[in-house]
Amino acid sequence: MDVVVADNLVKVFPTPDGREKRAVDGLSFRVQSGHIYGLLGPNGAGKTTTLRLLSGLMAPTSGSASLGGFDVSTQPNDVKRVLGFLTANTGLYQRLTARELLVYFARLHRIEPDASAARAEELINWLGIGDFAALRCGALSTGQKQRVNIARALVADPPILIMDEPTLGLDVLSNRIILEYIKRERDGGKTIILSTHYLDEAEDMCDRIGLLHDGKLVAEGDLASLRLLAGEERLSNIFLKLIHANEKVEAVVR
Repeated sequence: MDVVVADNLVKVFPTPDGREKRAVDGLSFRVQSGHIYGLLGPNGAGKTTTLRLLSGLMAPTSGSASLGGFDVSTQPNDVKRVLGFLTANTGLYQRLTARELLVYFARLHRIEPDASAARAEELINWLGIGDFAALRCGALSTGQKQRVNIARALVADPPILIMDEPTLGLDVLSNRIILEYIKRERDGGKTIILSTHYLDEAEDMCDRIGLLHDGKLVAEGDLASLRLLAGEERLSNIFLKLIHANEKVEAVVR
């Protein structure tokens, strides 16, 4: 079953010189239930814009998207109920403790007080937050904040997760905790879109991968099919081969 559907998404931005920048250019893909879909590409490829279009944070110039059967443009409140959205720079309320923040967001999702506290403790235990749950968020390290952010995104137990660079800048321990938790959520049936610059992570985590370049999907499939398509083993080499990176580098050097 396709839980996330992007259909010919286009996003055009004006530029200072009066021309237009097509950040997302006719993008279409589908993500099945219980799968991790890796949306990969270099800086400026259109990954973050695509994730914002899917989450409803940004309106497309044309095209459509649906999450859990709900149209992102016409049913935004329904989409919010089925989606947890995480970015590497999501802010936290600095004066709240980690525990207080999780309870606060649970209550925003209209979870009853006792159930909110129980859900907060469940996430604190699962994500190893216990040692700093009583600290204010403003005093947490980058890795600690990111664990709290993931817990915040999961507090209402949404069936769909969009995760934009969830391990950016993290230490080895925090990185491993977060990746194992993402896998566990997938194994529990959640549908996950993962954007990351760490291609080794994508190789290990993703059921299907979409390679994005200049706003367009240049290739899509599981790792085995992408290896066959490019004649390369490692995902980094596959991507470089498919966007003809070596030819571009040679042209610049000349």
